[in-house]
Amino acid sequence: MMQSAAQAYSKVATQTCSPRELEADLLLRAAAQLQSVVDKWDGNKSDAYHSALTYNRKLWVILFSAVTSPDNPLPAGTRENVANLALFIFNETIELTATPDRDKVIALVHFNRQVAAGLLGQP
Repeated sequence: MMQSAAQAYSKVATQTCSPRELEADLLLRAAAQLQSVVDKWDGNKSDAYHSALTYNRKLWVILFSAVTSPDNPLPAGTRENVANLALFIFNETIELTATPDRDKVIALVHFNRQVAAGLLGQP
């Protein structure tokens, strides 16, 4: 399963945008999927709900792997912050898989959008 996420990432990683722009775009896509679930919230665990959570988790696994790689050029503090955020998102996703919570899904949407804005140099 993780192999397919990494393969999907590598396929789009060949686009002409910068790695930061690509990461921001993927985070915004994940946020849009989660927002769609929020917009159609019915309190149950639909396929769309699980699909959005899975996509978001896979994306954050890739980001976590990238920032914890020994050859990552980012400053140690930045890598640590992203890794800690990824761990938080993993824990939230596990909890949300068992117990859907609209407010927590909204929080994931905001996290993704904020990180994407930071990658794009936006406030």
